[in-house]
Amino acid sequence: MRIPATTRGRVLVGLGMAAVAVFFLTTVPFHRNWFDLHVYYGAVEHWIGGAPIYDYLRPGTHYGFTYPPFAALCMLPMTLVGWHSALAISQLLNIAAAAVVLHVCLDATIRRESRHRWFAYTAAACMLALLEPVRDTVSFGQVNLLLLALVLVDCRLLTAGHERFPSLGRLAGLGIGLAAAIKLTPAIFICYLLVTRRWRAAGVAIGTASGATLLAAWAAPTASRTFWTEAMWNTDRVGSLAYVSNQSWQGMLARLTEPFAEPSRAVWAVGVVLLLWLWARRARQAAAAGDELAGFALTGAAACLVSPVTWVHHLVWLIPALAVLADKGLRSDPGGRRRRRLLTWALVGYAVLCSSMVWLWRWNDGGAPGFLGANAYVWMALLLLLLLPLGGPGTDRDGPYAESGPSATMGTCAHATASLSRSVPVSRLSEQPPSPTRPGSKPAPSGSGG
Repeated sequence: MRIPATTRGRVLVGLGMAAVAVFFLTTVPFHRNWFDLHVYYGAVEHWIGGAPIYDYLRPGTHYGFTYPPFAALCMLPMTLVGWHSALAISQLLNIAAAAVVLHVCLDATIRRESRHRWFAYTAAACMLALLEPVRDTVSFGQVNLLLLALVLVDCRLLTAGHERFPSLGRLAGLGIGLAAAIKLTPAIFICYLLVTRRWRAAGVAIGTASGATLLAAWAAPTASRTFWTEAMWNTDRVGSLAYVSNQSWQGMLARLTEPFAEPSRAVWAVGVVLLLWLWARRARQAAAAGDELAGFALTGAAACLVSPVTWVHHLVWLIPALAVLADKGLRSDPGGRRRRRLLTWALVGYAVLCSSMVWLWRWNDGGAPGFLGANAYVWMALLLLLLLPLGGPGTDRDGPYAESGPSATMGTCAHATASLSRSVPVSRLSEQPPSPTRPGSKPAPSGSGG
C-alpha cells in the first residue's frame, strides 16, 4: 500500500480512516449506554442530598458507587450541571486523556519513524478508538483513560519529559498518587517506584495518595469510614467474579471452578505471589536497561492479572505494553526475522483485542476451547508480562523475549502509523451492563466502582 505523496491525498486518507472508525463505533454491538456514568451521577446527587453515598443503588439494579471517597469528591462538580452536560464533559476528558496516552506511548516512535507526524497520530487515534477496552471505557462513561493518563505523565516526568524543564522532574509521582487515591488499582505503580528505587518519586506518590485520602476523610468522615471498613470488602457490589468480563487471574479461576465450587483463595494467593515476583524481577530489568515505558507497561500488565476484578474496560492498562512491542519491532532490522515476528503478532493481537471475542463464551459452556477463548485477554496480559522485550536493539534484555514475544494490539498501531506516514510500501468497576444475557438473567457489572 502506498500513501499519497501530497498533503491533499494524506488528508483524504486520514478522513477515510476516521470515517471507518466512526462507522464501526456507531454500529458495533455492546454499547454500554453510559452505565457507570449514570452510577457516578446518581451517587453524587444522592450524596449531596444528604444520604450516604455507599447506600446508593442505581434504580433497577443492586450496583452502587464503589470508589474511594476522594473519587466522590472529584465527581462533585457533576451536581452543578445537567446529565447531558456531564456526559459531554466526560467524553471531552476521555479525548484529552487519550491524546496524553498516545503522546507518551508513541511520540518517540512516531518522531523516529514518520515524516508526517500529524498523519501518524491520526492513524494511531483511529486504531486506539477501535480497541475494546477503549470502546468500553467511553461507552460506560468510565475513568480508566484518565487514570492511565495520570500515571503515564509520571512516566514522562521520570524520563525525557523533564530534561528541558528539570524542575518538573520533582513532580514525578504526583499523577500516580492522585490515580491511586481515586481508584485502588493504580497503587501498584507506587510499588513499581519502590521496587526500582525511585525513592523521591515514591515519596511524592505516597504523600499525594495519603494527602488526598486524608482530605476525603476530613471532608466526608462518615463516607470514608464506610468505605474503608465495609464497602471496599463487599464483593457483592461488583458482581460475579466468574463473569466473562473479569479478565484477571481470579476471574479465570472462578470460571474454571464455577458452578461447582468457589475459587480457592490459596491457589489465587499463590498465583498472585508468583506473578508479583515475576513482575518485580522484570521491572527491575527494565529500569536497569533505562526502559521506563517498558517498566510502566509491565506494571500495567501485572495490575490486570493480580487485581481480583479486571473488567474488560480496565485493560487499557495494556496499551503501554503494546506500544513498547511496536517500538521494539520497528527498531529491528528491516526485513529481519525478529521484526517480521513482532509485527505479525502485532496484527493478530490488535485484531483479538478489537474483536470482543471473549463474549462468544460468556456462559463458559464451551469446554476446553471455550475456557481458552473466554480467558483470551488473561493470556494476552500474561504473555506481555513474560515476553515484553526490554532495552534497545542488540541488548541482552531483548534476547529471548523479543524473539518470541507477542506484539499485541498497539504494536499494529505504531507500525501502521509509522509505515504509512513514510509513503513507502508496507511489506476494548461498574457493571457489565447491556451485554447479551440469557432469558431471565441480569447483566453482571463491569465496574462503576471497580
